[in-house]
Amino acid sequence: QVRLVESGGGLVQPGGSLRLSCAAPRTITSVFWTLNIGWYRQAPGKQRELVATIDTSGRTNYTDSVKGRFAISKNNSRKTVYLQMNSLKTEDTAVYYCNDFATPTSWGRGTQVTVSS
Repeated sequence: QVRLVESGGGLVQPGGSLRLSCAAPRTITSVFWTLNIGWYRQAPGKQRELVATIDTSGRTNYTDSVKGRFAISKNNSRKTVYLQMNSLKTEDTAVYYCNDFATPTSWGRGTQVTVSS
């Protein structure tokens, strides 16, 4: 089973930026290429939502609330998917997770993003 590890969260002021990483250190590269990765987030008291995806062809999609601010990318050689988050807002505060949105695996611990002044 593929195990994904999230990192890169932290505390940032509104308008700031963060880059999250989703790594698959124990996955062989040829398997990583087959993953369709989604970044999800879950704010306190809310359901987990899918915010950005990148498929095996490199096509990306975003939920409306992050379009123009977030960018998802994939580095197959590093077996890592990134989520660049710019112009952060307080409502972006959440625990962020990554997973294969086509064939979900077990959830990792996520990484906390807090946007606050």
